[in-house]
Amino acid sequence: MKKSHKGYWIFAILIIVVITVFITLNSNSDKKMEKPISYESDNTEIKTLSDGTKYLIDPSKIASGGPSKGGIGIDKGIPALAEENIKFVSVEKADEWIEDNELVLALNYKGIERVYPLQILVWHEIANDNIAGEPILITYCPLCGSGIAYERKIEINGEKAETRFGTSGKLYNSNLVMYDEKTDTYWQQIDGKAIVGDLTGQELKEISIDTVVWRDWKSSHKNSEVLSQETGFSRRYGRDPYGNYYEDSFLIFDVENRDDRIHPKAVVFGIKVNDNYKAYKEDDLIKEKAIEDEIDGVRIRIERGDDGVIKIENVETGEEIVKERDFWFAWYAFHPETKLYGFG
Repeated sequence: MKKSHKGYWIFAILIIVVITVFITLNSNSDKKMEKPISYESDNTEIKTLSDGTKYLIDPSKIASGGPSKGGIGIDKGIPALAEENIKFVSVEKADEWIEDNELVLALNYKGIERVYPLQILVWHEIANDNIAGEPILITYCPLCGSGIAYERKIEINGEKAETRFGTSGKLYNSNLVMYDEKTDTYWQQIDGKAIVGDLTGQELKEISIDTVVWRDWKSSHKNSEVLSQETGFSRRYGRDPYGNYYEDSFLIFDVENRDDRIHPKAVVFGIKVNDNYKAYKEDDLIKEKAIEDEIDGVRIRIERGDDGVIKIENVETGEEIVKERDFWFAWYAFHPETKLYGFG
């Protein structure tokens, strides 16, 4: 384990202050809203502020998360990893410092298997990677338990352009708000929509990625490339500044929609089929291994492999349906119209 660093203690103290303030401010946040606000239906019309700024989400609803706007490859705020910060080591080497029960993000993109340990991403939240010659965005929001990957491309003047992303220091529905380097537009991590700025209304293309237990992944993916702790930043990788937040029911930041049918931080996998949303509990998939269901006349099959990878496909076409792995409160906050498997 590395020695303590100044950056770690500053960040840890900041987290404690933020938690204390927002627990006090949100003492009534457990009350369920009478009328859910639909992120989809209520925020599809692009509006404009008096200064000409376009938005889907009213900027007044976007809260400060505490840290300032993060740098990209620069130690400022919560710094996103740039390509020069990203190096990989073998599974064997990584096994020296990743505990068996740790969670990691894992993907197989164009035949290349890569792993991004959450012990690193909890300090950076964004990795601007390049896989098989393609710019890929790896994101993780600790507050929402959401590890999501996108193509790192935006559209400017009708042309696709590669860009890098950083943390804005802002949150909406307790979820990471990102910015792109080229236009400084704000993007929501969950769903990947541009919500404030020049590119408002665009949506990033999502890529399948899984949050798995290191023990399960390493046993059957021995040739994976694992993100190295040698990022160039001084952080206490292996020490999580959020403590027991992941198990407690309290939320540090308020959300616009809440539902108490299951624990707010129960892990779910959410999907969209023909504009219909549905969520499946991780516990159900661990127990049943495979679930067959029908959404809006589309038959789907969900399977969980021994390595923890969740595959969802359209039974008739064989096409993959990309899922999002979130805490229940986060998925519901953005999709209050969602159905929940096993609850009618």
